[in-house]
Amino acid sequence: MKYLDEYDGIIDADSADDAAVSVEKLEILLAEAQKKLDGLAPDHVPLERAEILVRMGGTLVDLQRGEEAFARAKEAFDIFVNVQYWDGAVQACDVMFQADQADSMAALGQGVWLAVTFPVDPELTVNMLNHIVEETPNDSDGAAVAAVVAHYVVDLRTKDKQKENLEFFTNNLIASVARRHSQVENQEQFDYWFDKLELNDPQLFLPRLRNVVDVMVQDDWWIDRDAIWASMPH
Repeated sequence: MKYLDEYDGIIDADSADDAAVSVEKLEILLAEAQKKLDGLAPDHVPLERAEILVRMGGTLVDLQRGEEAFARAKEAFDIFVNVQYWDGAVQACDVMFQADQADSMAALGQGVWLAVTFPVDPELTVNMLNHIVEETPNDSDGAAVAAVVAHYVVDLRTKDKQKENLEFFTNNLIASVARRHSQVENQEQFDYWFDKLELNDPQLFLPRLRNVVDVMVQDDWWIDRDAIWASMPH
């Protein structure tokens, strides 16, 4: 893997940094979503409700109403899991993480587990793994593991322009982690660091990610991982 000197990669995802959105506009969006939620027919498809809830959660995060955001996203998460719509469940975990509540790290861990286990949208998966990088201390190997898994997911799930864009981001992400972890400044140092942390082999770094996730979630799992595994083709 090539060492990159500059960390210029960004994920083209919705975020509060994309544009300054007025509180008034956010309140309008929230009111419109609430109206849609209240207007759902008694026999509505559960996914309709969940999709509205997760959007509301994102808006509430932007309004810095974290407790409400988490509650909306958790309700959406439960619906998504029940119908096994894993992309939606990961989106809900992302909102719960951003809500900055007591269980937000558990939400991030579960979102990462689902995003890596299932063929979830690669951009969303990379975004979730990037949260781990940002939350992990500089001297921890967990950030390196998360960054390498992000790169691995991109290699498996993308092609063409999306692959090019996301690989640029994940390459930069790994280089950034190497610098902060071990003051890596050139290709030779990077190669040594990469080999030392055993980041070349998925059979080694994927179990290590599971360990990172287990530390984040502890015993607060909201999904039955064994049942999910049993339901998957092997």
